Amino acid sequence: MPVSIRTSQNVLLEYEPASLGDRIVATLLDYLIFLGWVTIMAYLASAAGRNPGNYYWFFVVLAPILLYDLLTEWLLNGQSLGKLAMSTRVVKLDGSRPGLGDYLIRWLFRLVDTRVLNGVVAMVAVAANGQGQRLGDVAAGTTVVKVKTPITLDDVLHTMLPDDYQVQFPDAISLTDRDVNIIRDTLRTRSKFLTSRTAERVKTVTEISSPMPAELFLQTIVADHQFMTTRGSA
Repeated sequence: MPVSIRTSQNVLLEYEPASLGDRIVATLLDYLIFLGWVTIMAYLASAAGRNPGNYYWFFVVLAPILLYDLLTEWLLNGQSLGKLAMSTRVVKLDGSRPGLGDYLIRWLFRLVDTRVLNGVVAMVAVAANGQGQRLGDVAAGTTVVKVKTPITLDDVLHTMLPDDYQVQFPDAISLTDRDVNIIRDTLRTRSKFLTSRTAERVKTVTEISSPMPAELFLQTIVADHQFMTTRGSA
């Protein structure tokens, strides 16, 4: 069941939620990282030839493990290393970008979600919730979705437009940069269903009427918006 996310301009997009299997494997990969960290720290303590004491084991060894999920998701834009390997990411259901407070809520609920009964609570919640949310996700208004394609240089650079480019849909200027970036992401999925739904929603929001095929329409919207917000305003 797709996860519906509505942007600030009321554009409705749908994403594939991360499966329960994806989330379990990502968690297991993170646990392997924990195991590797403890092994390395224990080896360094042993190599030093002395007992480093409780402060070492708590602040140097245990504290990074306790803070791992919070810090990695905050610093890596919603991904722990396990999520990165499984191509999944934390997103907000209202279309905004998750902030530190959202990641903090997810982290605080993790004790109940994944530590109690060996994660049974989280698995039941994700399986039962229609949007793939564990309790921490429900509290933070987030969920975990599949990342369709990795970020490349092409994702960052704008398409080069000619100086004499003719804008076809001036009302595209009403969309925000974030909305246009989401449209780009939709085009990269090459999903006819998502492209068609997005095109219809953009037409509704911008009150644009066009017989163009959905993919061509969205490509034109992106180009028009880029031209009007860069060269058009120069």
